[in-house]
Amino acid sequence: MPKIEVNEEVFYTLASPDGKRWADKDAFEEALTCAKAELDEDSDKSLPVPERVLKIELNDTNRPDLWGTAGCARQLRVYNGGKMPEYPFFSQTGNIQKAAHKVKVEQSVQKVRPYLAGFIAGGKAISDPALRDMIQTQEKLAWNFGRKRRTISMGLYRIAKINWPIIYKGVAPNSVSFVPLQWDTPLTLTEILKQHPKGKEYAFIQEHEPIHPLLTDSKGGVLSYPPIINSADLGAVQVGDTDIFVELTGTDISLVTLAASIVACDLADNGFTIEPVEVEYEFDTPFGRNVVYPYYFQEPVFCSLARIEKFLGEKLSAHECVRALNRMGVKAEKATSKEQGQEALGDVEGISAWPPEYRNDFLHAADIAEDVMIGRGLGSFKPERPGDSTVGRLSPITLFSRQVKEIFIGMGYQEMIYNYLGSRKDLVENMRGEGGRIIRISNPMTENYEYVRDSVIASLAASESVSGHSVYPHQIFEVGKIAYRNSQENYGASTRQYAGFLHADKDANFNTAVGQLQTLFYYLSREYDVEESGDPRFIPGRAAAILYKGNKIGVFGELHPEALENWGITVPCTAGEIDLDALNDINY
Repeated sequence: MPKIEVNEEVFYTLASPDGKRWADKDAFEEALTCAKAELDEDSDKSLPVPERVLKIELNDTNRPDLWGTAGCARQLRVYNGGKMPEYPFFSQTGNIQKAAHKVKVEQSVQKVRPYLAGFIAGGKAISDPALRDMIQTQEKLAWNFGRKRRTISMGLYRIAKINWPIIYKGVAPNSVSFVPLQWDTPLTLTEILKQHPKGKEYAFIQEHEPIHPLLTDSKGGVLSYPPIINSADLGAVQVGDTDIFVELTGTDISLVTLAASIVACDLADNGFTIEPVEVEYEFDTPFGRNVVYPYYFQEPVFCSLARIEKFLGEKLSAHECVRALNRMGVKAEKATSKEQGQEALGDVEGISAWPPEYRNDFLHAADIAEDVMIGRGLGSFKPERPGDSTVGRLSPITLFSRQVKEIFIGMGYQEMIYNYLGSRKDLVENMRGEGGRIIRISNPMTENYEYVRDSVIASLAASESVSGHSVYPHQIFEVGKIAYRNSQENYGASTRQYAGFLHADKDANFNTAVGQLQTLFYYLSREYDVEESGDPRFIPGRAAAILYKGNKIGVFGELHPEALENWGITVPCTAGEIDLDALNDINY
C-alpha cells in the first residue's frame, strides 16, 4: 500500500477547517479512517516544528488523489465540516477555458507514448516542503498509479526559460542529445538508457522502441525525455521558483488526465494559481484533437436507494445519502432514473453523484454505497448479529489435497509454496511454450507478476534452478491453484487445483517418474492410464499424458534439455502435474 511522508505543519494547516489540531494521537488516527488511512509513524517531537514529518499509510489503491499532502488533508478537512473545494480552472464539455499557452503533439509520437496533459502553476514561490511534496506526488503517481512510469510519468519545468509553444514528438534515439538532470555532459537518448541511473532504472520502457518521445520548446531546447529524465536546464525546478509548467505523459488518456487533475487540485489547495494549457493533437483522441487541461471528463453515476440499503443493511433517505456523500467531497442530489441492467423496473428513486475533479473511482453502485457508509460514519451503523446458524468445515478438495500432500511427503518429497503470478519469461519462454492459454494481467505493478501461471511445473523448475549447491537427489512438490483461458466458462477462464512434482538427479529418467506416479495413484486408490504426449516441455518419446476415466488430467515425463538450459539446471529432471479437481470424484 502507498505510504506518504507529509510535513506536519503543512498537513495540519490544510486538514483542519478551523486551523486546530486533533486533541491527541488517538483522535488523529480515528480521523484518518475517512481516507482509509492510518498513521504509520508519528513525527519526532524533538525536531523543530517546521521540520517534523508524519508518515501515513493509505489502504486504498483506487484513490490516488490521497497520495499527497494536500489530497489526504483535503479529505479530512471536508469530512470534518470544511467547505467543499471548487476548482473553476477546469474545462469540460460545453465549458472550455481559455489558454494562453499551447503544447503541440505530433503524429510521430502516437505509437510510442501518445498522450500529454499539462497546466501552469504560479502565483507564489515554491517552498522546500512544497517542492518535496511535488516530487513525492510525482513518484507515487508514476510508480504506483503509473506502473513504474510505464503508463504515467510527470515532469516539472521553469516557465521563464521556455519558448512557447512546446513540441511533443517522437525521435530516433541517437538523433538527439542533451544534458540530463544530475549529469554534466550531453548524452543521446540511447546513452541515457545505458549510463544515467534513471535511464538504467527505466530503460525497460523504451529500449526496444525505434522511436522515443521527446519534449522540446519551439527553439529546440529539450525539456525532458519522457518518461525517463528531465533536462538539467529547463527541467531543473528549485526552491524559490515561480510559475512552473507541469506535464504528464502516458499511454492512457483517461489516466493521464486524471493524474493531471489530481496534481492541479493539490497545488490549488496549496495556494498556487492554476492556468490552463491547450494541447493540440495531430491525431484523434477520445477527448478530441484539442483539449484544454485541466479537463473534467468524469460522468455522473446513479445509484438507487434500494441498492444502498442492500449494500449497507439499513434504509437511508436520499437526504442522508447526499449529506454523507458531501462529507466525502462528492456532489450529489436526489434523482430518479433507470439503473444499468435494471431497465425493466422503470424509474427508481436514488442518488446521482458527480465524482470530484480528482477522482474517477465510481465504477459500480457499490462504490457510491461505500462513500455513503464512510461519509455517514462507520460507528453510526448498529451492529447486527448473524441470524444463520452455520458450521464451518473443510471443502472436499481441501481434504483431498491434504491427502495428496501426505503421500508426497511420505515418498520423500519436500513441499513448496509459490506465487500464482509470474513473468512471461518464466512461465512461457523458459518452458518452451507458446502461451496460447496463459492469462495476462492488463495493469500489472511489475512485469515479474504480469501473468497468471497455467502450470505448476515452471514454479518447481524455478526452485531447482537455484538449488544446484544442495546434495542430490532433489524431490519437491506443490499443491496449488493454476488458471488458464477457457472460452466455455462464463468469465473466459478456469481455475483448477493442481499437484505438481519434480525429481532432479543424475539418474532421473522416465522409469523413475512412472514409479512415483504409480505409488501416488496406489495410495489414492485410483486407476489411471497413459498415452504418449507431445508436450513441448518434455523430451519427445519420454512424456505421457495421464488419463483418468478416459479424460486427460495431467502429464509427466523427462524435462526437455532446452528447458533445463533455459533455467540453468545442470542435471536431468523428471516432472509432472495432475488436475486434482478432476481426480477428486469419489465420495467417502
